[in-house]
Amino acid sequence: MAASTSAGGGRPPGARETGYEPDPHRWRALWVTLVAGFMSLLDVTIVAVALPTIQRDLHASPAQVQWVVSGYALSFALALVTAGRLGDALGRRRIFLLALSGFVAFSAACGAAPDITLLVVARLAQGLAAGFMAPQNSALIQQLFRGAERGRAFGFFGATVGISSATGPILGGAILALASGPQGWRWIFYVNVPLGVLAVLLGRRLLPRTRRTGRADVDLPGVLLLGAGVLGVMYPLVQADSGGIGRLWWLFLAGVAILAVFVRRQRRLVARDAQPLLDPRLFTTVRGYAAGAGVGTLYFVGFSGVWLVFALFYQHGLGFSPLLSGLAVTPFALGSASAAVVAGRLVDRFGRLLTVCGLLGVITGLGTTALLLRFAPVDIAPWVAAPALLLGGIGSGFVVSPNITMTLRDVPVRMAGAAGGALQTGQRLGAAVGTAALPGLFYLVLGGSGDYRGALVTALGAALAGMAASLALALSDWRRDRRTHRSHPKCPDEVAHSPVHARHT
Repeated sequence: MAASTSAGGGRPPGARETGYEPDPHRWRALWVTLVAGFMSLLDVTIVAVALPTIQRDLHASPAQVQWVVSGYALSFALALVTAGRLGDALGRRRIFLLALSGFVAFSAACGAAPDITLLVVARLAQGLAAGFMAPQNSALIQQLFRGAERGRAFGFFGATVGISSATGPILGGAILALASGPQGWRWIFYVNVPLGVLAVLLGRRLLPRTRRTGRADVDLPGVLLLGAGVLGVMYPLVQADSGGIGRLWWLFLAGVAILAVFVRRQRRLVARDAQPLLDPRLFTTVRGYAAGAGVGTLYFVGFSGVWLVFALFYQHGLGFSPLLSGLAVTPFALGSASAAVVAGRLVDRFGRLLTVCGLLGVITGLGTTALLLRFAPVDIAPWVAAPALLLGGIGSGFVVSPNITMTLRDVPVRMAGAAGGALQTGQRLGAAVGTAALPGLFYLVLGGSGDYRGALVTALGAALAGMAASLALALSDWRRDRRTHRSHPKCPDEVAHSPVHARHT
């Protein structure tokens, strides 16, 4: 019974965690996890700029080469929740190091792949390893840090998420420029090997050893149901370029139905005091978790899709090289990275208000960028738009980092892996929707009018609609927090021990 309770069976998710002792190596351990997280998230976007070269060198069809990107994203998302639960049960250090070692090995296999079939298989395996590694990052932050330090650590984590997503095209273009020749694309994968080996060695030394927080058994039927549901929802999206949405629309319905069965099963397990794969009480009793997961999912619909739209506009519409196309969006990446670090220091003071202000900044920055790229002279438009992109990036830094902190702040450490996995699964689903819908909308408008500028503005407008929905949810959560604070104006220690706080957390 003790093991079951510690793993999330009997003890409520909001029960207080005790016995925290600061790890003297916690900040150095954080940088190990951030390097690994940067590599895994970077590989979502960095490969896109090399697809034409890969297709030519390996004599692949467009559908085959698209799986180099979409296969990674799909297997990444499928692994997240299960990986988080295994990390909670078996030890985050163990799962992290095994997954990181696999990621390094499969990166080398991608670089050495002699044909497109083996490259796709290696990318699927690489994505699976990345999916097992990702939840351990946020869970280790939960484990290693408390209070204001946790906000700072999540600030660095948010900066890593923003930089890796925004700089993928830049680094991909730079690698292709430096590794010129027909096989230069292979270095996009090989670059992970020395960094990954170093991270494994440092991780073995610095990451904390912890005893198991639960039994090793995992809800295998739940794993299968969740995997089938996520696959059903995501597969049509990753096949969007080859007409997957039109042909496979029925998979959406099947995926949603399977996920409903999964949720019902998890509720039954909790009612029987058994171990669920994902405790539903995270969404119903942990303050801010459901709202934060929704904010992140909606935000990533727009955030992830805009980079492909910008790449299409700059490279095909304006004739930029991959490197120059990446440099054109660098102001966003710089703003996002710097703001995320600052936001991590402010989140304890301002809370959800940071996310609200950040979303307003992103919407204003990207909206202004769209107008400038639409109406400014073509030869100067990308550079005139740079200040607006910088503003959007600063706003993004105040969205990603604080939202992660506030979504996970009241999650018990014993459930941090599963909670982080579920949060990132939502983000991956949002990213899949965005990367399928926004370029599809871009091509739809372009095919009808031949107007690259009009296609860009339409696609960015759709991205802003997703961000506006995220803003509405963030505003609602902020107002709810304010009402709760006015109703219970106690000091933090009183609130932490009060029955009201226990019910809401």
